[in-house]
Amino acid sequence: MDIKLLLVIGLAFCSIQMVWSQASKLAHTIEYHDKAQEMPDLPIGPFIRLKDGGILTVDKTESLISYDEGKSWTPYPIFRYDSTYSIRPERALICTKKGTVILAFANDVERANWDWQEDIHDSPKAVLPTYAVRSLDGGKTWQAPQKLHDDWTGAIRDIIETSSGHIIFTTMMMQHNPGHHSVVTYTTGDEGKSWTRSNVIDLGGIGHHSGVTEATIEQLRDGRIWMLMRTMWGRFWEAYSEDDGLSWKSLDATDILASTAPGMLKRLSSGRLMLIWNRPFPEGESTYPLSGGMGQWSEVPASNHRKQLSIMFSDDDGKSWSDPVVVGKTDRDISYSYLFEVNPGELWLTTWRGEFKAKLMEEDFTN
Repeated sequence: MDIKLLLVIGLAFCSIQMVWSQASKLAHTIEYHDKAQEMPDLPIGPFIRLKDGGILTVDKTESLISYDEGKSWTPYPIFRYDSTYSIRPERALICTKKGTVILAFANDVERANWDWQEDIHDSPKAVLPTYAVRSLDGGKTWQAPQKLHDDWTGAIRDIIETSSGHIIFTTMMMQHNPGHHSVVTYTTGDEGKSWTRSNVIDLGGIGHHSGVTEATIEQLRDGRIWMLMRTMWGRFWEAYSEDDGLSWKSLDATDILASTAPGMLKRLSSGRLMLIWNRPFPEGESTYPLSGGMGQWSEVPASNHRKQLSIMFSDDDGKSWSDPVVVGKTDRDISYSYLFEVNPGELWLTTWRGEFKAKLMEEDFTN
């Protein structure tokens, strides 16, 4: 073949690749609120502040530590054998008041036997285990991971330390006959040496995305732990614990309308609660095309709207809320948020899906 022709073909191919790459980037473009400062070089999160002042996050098989407020990161291996574990993007991380770093994660390496069968509405042998692992030196070295259950873990979303010093994290266990999801929590009173599982929160459902899922938790001023759970039913459902997450009761639907995506509830240093979530409809609208139904995705159709990320604040422990504000828009998906208060009133808000990464100032949205 003529060399000139080969050159032309090669250049054309490169041009097509460049156009595709640019189009792909454009397709993921996020429109940030004018009070949100984009931070494109941040990892996805979650983030914690270490006792020595550093900031720590994790990714796949490593912890990443920054001592320059996120400008650069130093990696440290979490696992002795990297091929044995891989941390999923939905994870939870905390540095306790005593300085122990605890990571809760689902292990992608052991993910197995997902085989959704439409005739029985189930994947009966699905496995995706929940683990906890801890570090006693600020994330530089890690102890052996502890497997807490083998059941399919749809996502691990949140972890808190209570006023009594107990650590609680939220996870999931798939239920069967028919297949759907449920929420459980694990509690430790000894800095992650041992864990106790709560009662299983199971509200039924039919479908590989149905049931209650992807819970977020926070302690209220009266000492109770408040949980908000993703559902396919148009709003968050709630539960309360009066014993540091060992048992959950008072399950009910909330007034918070929500898409089929998880929220993130956090207590800020100001005392306010902040909620980050995806509303079921675009701003100013009251409808959105529904997905699911027929007992496969879910037993009922639901809004899977994730093109806008919203925030709101509460001064009275969730009894009332400020008006929602959309902080990010896209034509695709921005969801699965993490929130880190890097300094009082200075917030890093990131998402796994869509990779929204921004700094917000609390006062810009509360005054």
